Amino acid sequence: EPAAVVPVEKPSPDAVKSVWSYYFKGKGSGPVLVDAKLCLEVGKEGDSKSECVADVPDTGVTLGAMLYVWQSYIIPDGEEVADLEIQVKLGDKVMETKPVGKMKGFWRQRTWNGVKLPKPGTWTLSIIRGEEVLKSLTVKAT
Repeated sequence: EPAAVVPVEKPSPDAVKSVWSYYFKGKGSGPVLVDAKLCLEVGKEGDSKSECVADVPDTGVTLGAMLYVWQSYIIPDGEEVADLEIQVKLGDKVMETKPVGKMKGFWRQRTWNGVKLPKPGTWTLSIIRGEEVLKSLTVKAT
């Protein structure tokens, strides 16, 4: 069966103009993080390709399980971004910092980084650019 069509709100003309302006004239302004979440699985084909298809449950993850920091950006046309990182903290202690990877200007750039949590506790996974924290996500590992 085909997937159900989910109605979406039509954006205002001003909202569309703002996005167009940013994409076509915003080179040098950096990426906009549109969405980020913790996932257990990312789609490999079809309509769900590159989408988070299994969110991390509220109960958290088991030690050593692979989880993904899934991210979606708009990056201005002609721009390349290579300075985003995922910072992995247990409590207040930084345990690991890993690069997100290079991305080029695109309307809807999606990427994800795999992380395994080796110790029990509450972990914070932050998407950072320089000193700026774009978003922080927390998860419990048991």
